[in-house]
Parts: sequence; structure tokens; C-alpha cells
Amino acid sequence: MPIESGSCASARQAKQKRKSHSLSIRRTNSSEQERAGLQRDMLEGQDSKLPSAVRNTLLELFGQIEREFENLYIENLELRREIDTLNERLAGEGQTIDGAELSKGQLKTKASHSTSQLSQKLKTTYKASTSKIVSSFKTTTSRAICQLVKEYVGHRDGIWDVSVAKTQPVVLGTASADHTALLWSIETGKCLVKYVGHVGSVNSIKFHPTEQVALTASGDQTAHIWRYIVQLPTPQPTADCNQVSGEDDVDHSDKDEPDGDGDGSSDCPTVRAPLTSLKSHQGVVIAADWLVGGKQAVTASWDRTANLYDVETSELVHSLTGHDQELTHCCTHPTQRLVVTSSRDTTFRLWDFRDPSIHSVNVFQGHTDTVTSAVFTVGDNVVSGSDDRTVKVWDLKNMRSPIATIRTDSAVNRISVCVGQRIIALPHDNRQVRLFDMSGVRLARLPRSNRQGHRRMVCCSAWCEDHPICNLFTCGFDRQAIGWNINIPALLQEK
Repeated sequence: MPIESGSCASARQAKQKRKSHSLSIRRTNSSEQERAGLQRDMLEGQDSKLPSAVRNTLLELFGQIEREFENLYIENLELRREIDTLNERLAGEGQTIDGAELSKGQLKTKASHSTSQLSQKLKTTYKASTSKIVSSFKTTTSRAICQLVKEYVGHRDGIWDVSVAKTQPVVLGTASADHTALLWSIETGKCLVKYVGHVGSVNSIKFHPTEQVALTASGDQTAHIWRYIVQLPTPQPTADCNQVSGEDDVDHSDKDEPDGDGDGSSDCPTVRAPLTSLKSHQGVVIAADWLVGGKQAVTASWDRTANLYDVETSELVHSLTGHDQELTHCCTHPTQRLVVTSSRDTTFRLWDFRDPSIHSVNVFQGHTDTVTSAVFTVGDNVVSGSDDRTVKVWDLKNMRSPIATIRTDSAVNRISVCVGQRIIALPHDNRQVRLFDMSGVRLARLPRSNRQGHRRMVCCSAWCEDHPICNLFTCGFDRQAIGWNINIPALLQEK
């Protein structure tokens, strides 16, 4: 049997390598539709008990993983070529410098230094390319860090907004499409007060900074200021909500949604009329908030304007115009007279009322779809979320471009920031709630299984950093609010 020479074997290996590389590139450049169609055709002949929607989702996810690793393989080949080229160049330099070869130790040191740089580049590329894949495996660990504590069930329709009182006793407030706002005991989940003064969907609720007073915005084109008096019930021991079984991402039918008639919320004290009604808008009032000090309030409306009111007199102080389409949210700075409004026109605006004689406005343009919310953080930062599936962190001193961008797989609704720890909670249309830090690093995803988590779109999130039991609240269109305990030290340590 003839023996193949070394040169022939090397040539054949190089040819096979080029062929493999060519096939990999050709396969990567093939259309996603053809690949998905081929995968579906392969599975059509196989028996499976999975629903078709779940199977299609799995196919799409595996396709994404395959594309990621194909790209990594190609990049790995290119980097290996660079390493080979560099080694050849270093070897050539070792033969020509000063007419003599470099010593083996010098050549090894120089080559290892350059190779280590390329190795670091390879690691960085690999980490960036696989970040989406690796982050999906954080869910198991996150279950021990993000625990569901309490569910607040009593609304008859979807909940648009959730907020936590800033005064004692600390209560939870929810605003719902069922025309009511409810106040809850955080510890027991019992409804304490029901507000029924609106004749339209209640889209927002915010608590006064120093008094037991709430501000609600409604689809009836008004915002109401109303007073409440609550007496917290004695907490009762509850079963551990985390001892549940079942797979993640299980779909639910409407019969699985909470029944709004089941918890006796209709038996709690009812407030029927406001202290003050703010009535200057010509469209749905989608959001409202208190300015620092609580003597003024700002509202955002679908009539493309935001209004600033004097709370004591109910008089309109300023009408903030400039947005080209409906407003979606408004937020005030916790310590300064600053207001930020977001809109469907893909922008959000910063309004400065610190100087009474000058009311300046800055426009932030960075999203490609509706800006669903924009909120202040500590210092000079604003975080904006959008239907374009991104969240951006901005420096108010330099509004030309964001300092961090978070890319997600679903539209982002009303976000909130844990001020002390600088953690962003992102509620999504796809029922997910994810946690990120201010630099855009994903920290965790809240658990979502067949017995816990939201069953429909998550509309809003709100932090309560000082509460010993629940420090994050979410609400959704499944007619419930949920209180979570986030072990923030463990979360940051895991990062």
C-alpha cells in the first residue's frame, strides 16, 4: 500500500480546511426562511406531543444558537490564520535581525506576547457573540435570588400602573382599566381602599411625597387628587409561593387568569369623589406625577401636551407643547424641578423649571419607535424604554448619544430604576421582567412558570427599596400585581 508523502498530506488537509470553511460560509449566508422551512419539513414526519407554537419557538431558538456558533467558528478560523501569519512573520524577523537568528527564548517571548493579545481578542469576541445564549442560562440561578412573595388580585380588568406610597403606612397602589384604583396591604395582599371617582380607565397612580394623598390619571380626560385613610391589617402566615413545579414559559388560557370577584375587594372602604379634579386636557390623560414638594403636578395626555398645575388652586400653570404625537408617560425628578415626557413621536423631552423665568426644553432623539417611558435616576441620568425593543441610558449633560444601550427581544413598557443600587427593571410585552444594571449588563430574569409570574403583558414595574418583604412590584394585563423579593447583594455578586 503506497505511503502518502508529508507534503501531499498537508496539501490535502489544507484543501479540506478550505472546503469546510467555504461550506460554513455558504451555509451561514443561506436565508433564514429556507433553513426554518427545512427544519419544519424534517419535523413534520416526526411524532411530537409539543404544541405547534412551542415547536416553532424551539426551532427559532435553536436556529439562533446555530447561527451564533457558525459565526464563532468562522471568526475562530480567521483568528487562527492571523496567529499563523504572525508566527511566520516573527520567525522571519528572527532570521533577519542583525544578520543572525534571535535566540529561542527571545522569539518565544515575543511570539507569546502577540499570541496572548490575539487570544484575548478571541475571548472578547466569543463573549460578545454568545452573550445572548449564555444569559438565557441565568434563569435557574435567578430563581433563588428573585422570589415571588405576594399576589394582589382584585381588579376586573388589566392593571396599567403600580406605585408605592412614600409615607407611613407604606401601601401599594394599582391603576386599572376597570375604572378603579386600589390600595393594598403589601404584607397581607388585602385591599384597603378602592377609588371609584373616574369614569374611564385609570392609567396612572402616584402618591404624594408627604401626605396620604394619591394622584390618578384617567381616560376620562381628567386627573384626580384624592385623600385616603388606611389601617393596616395584622399579617397572617402565608404559604411559600416559590414551592411550585412546572416548566418555564407555559402558555395559559383565559380561564387561568385571576378572578376579580374572588378576594372581596368590593368590601373594602370606597372613596367616590376627589379633592381636586384637573380638567384642561382634550384627550386621554395617560400619566401624572408630583413635582418635588408636592405643590404642583404634571399630567401627560394623548392631546400631545403635558400640563403643569397648581395643586391648591387646580389652575393650569404651564402647557408644555412640542411633541408631534400622543404622549405616553411623564416623570419628575425626585429632588429637582425637572420633568421628562415621552411620546409616540420616538422622542422624549426634558423640561426644566428650576429657574422661574426660564422654562427650557431639551429633545432626546435615539429611538426608532414609540418611547413608552423615561425615568430619572440618581444624578444626571435618564433611562428611556421603547417599543423598538431597546432601553437607553442618557447623560443629561450630553444628550447627543446614549451612554449605554440595552437590546431586548420584546417591546419595553413602563420601566423603573432602583435608585440606591442602580438596577433597571424592564417589563415586556412578552410577559418577561428582566433586570439590568446601568451599564447594560443583564442581571436576572424574574421567574415565569405555570404557577407564578404574569400570564399576560407586563405593563409596569416599581421599586420599594426599603421594604423588608417586597422590594419590586410588577403589574400586568392579567389583572394582578405581584410583589417580589430581590436579593440585591446576591444579584450583584453573581454579576
